[in-house]
Amino acid sequence: MEDDDRREAVRALRRGIELGLTHIDTAEMYGSGRVEELVAEAIAGQRDRVFLASKVLPSNASYRGTLQACERSLARLKTDHLDLYMIHWPGSHPMKDTVRAFETLVEQGKIARWGVSNFDAGELEEVLGIAGESKIACNQVLYHPLERSIEHAVLPWCQQHGVPLVAYSPYGSGNFPRGRGGAALAAVAERHAASARQVALAFVVRREGVYTIPKASKLAHVEDNAGALAVKLTADDIAELEAAMPLGAPRKGLAFL
Repeated sequence: MEDDDRREAVRALRRGIELGLTHIDTAEMYGSGRVEELVAEAIAGQRDRVFLASKVLPSNASYRGTLQACERSLARLKTDHLDLYMIHWPGSHPMKDTVRAFETLVEQGKIARWGVSNFDAGELEEVLGIAGESKIACNQVLYHPLERSIEHAVLPWCQQHGVPLVAYSPYGSGNFPRGRGGAALAAVAERHAASARQVALAFVVRREGVYTIPKASKLAHVEDNAGALAVKLTADDIAELEAAMPLGAPRKGLAFL
């Protein structure tokens, strides 16, 4: 990351905190740890104002590997604890060992809670069988207006078991809706005196127990994201958006980036 980009990203993160966007999500994978170091710079002096989450790579998610990965993340983030620690996606190490490591980290006070990312309903059921109810703090998944497949099985499973669902890439990955979907977003945005991206965020979190972590490395994006907090979609708005960007048939496997 160029110095100018880094400084802009730090400014954007700090502005987000000022605006109440205090859930900061990172991972050891991002920039091979460099993003965690950037986050540390951004939150210096205000760690207690943020909800800080990071993730262990599946290749590191053995019992001992998870403990060591967490220590490295804590050092890069310059903090003594994480509010949330996740496994980035299902891997080859037995989940019972990863869960045991998570529980050890909770006991040590190094993490407050743990969750998973990119887990489908069957994989969530496996973790539930290992850990029991009320242990999985979240499932972080790809979810945006054009990628709604989690609504078939993953979201209902999470709602049934009280597991918050955290949507990443809520605008898509370079695939913001055009055509009919884009027109619907624009129409709803005009009615609410909002931006289309603010409406997209409001659409993603329209269901109980769904949250989102929109990426924003520029000040203008952060401020636009913050404005979404004021957008309250009506039932008619939601029906219009769902019709323009339909759910589609169930897919095999979980879509993720």
